[in-house]
Amino acid sequence: MVGLARLANVRACATTALADGVPGDLVETGVWRGGTAIYLRAILAALGDTGGTVWAGDSFEGLPQADAGRFPVDVPLRLHEHRELAVGLEQVQANFARYGLLDDQVRFVPGWFRDTLPKLATEIGPIAVLRLDGDMYESTIDALTHLEPLVSPGGFVIVDDYGGIEACRQAVADHRAARGISAEIHEVDWTAVWWRKQPEPD
Repeated sequence: MVGLARLANVRACATTALADGVPGDLVETGVWRGGTAIYLRAILAALGDTGGTVWAGDSFEGLPQADAGRFPVDVPLRLHEHRELAVGLEQVQANFARYGLLDDQVRFVPGWFRDTLPKLATEIGPIAVLRLDGDMYESTIDALTHLEPLVSPGGFVIVDDYGGIEACRQAVADHRAARGISAEIHEVDWTAVWWRKQPEPD
């Protein structure tokens, strides 16, 4: 479902960050069957990078039911009803193993983002590439709130659903406004976008 343009974007962001010496790991929130996270691990392998870690965050149970009180924009999506989006952790691990990429440079973060990402933010180091594929406002804002501040200057933020889901786009706009982020948003294709984190002002 990612498509060639988005895979090329992932490769370009990851290889640029590594070539430029941007410190940090590679993180994806919302991995579904694991394809893009597997690709990130494959990029590290292809470049002979033995120090980086790929973090794969997902409920491994599908999308949460919308919190109508806090995030009413998510209610019409009804994504929790799409059981095909629920792929278990063991299946995702098996998909990594199929390519010989299930090793100690991959870390899985199972659970709802509202529960796992605040804790992850206290444990993980800097982030070189952060890729969001959570569809909903809640999933997107949780990832941005807790992990985007950890992206190193020169690192990349990729948002898969920006052009295709208004709730996701609104979460990005709200976070960027709250954080004063002015980095230009670049389109990848009809839905994905990315920006590169600018150095903090002196």
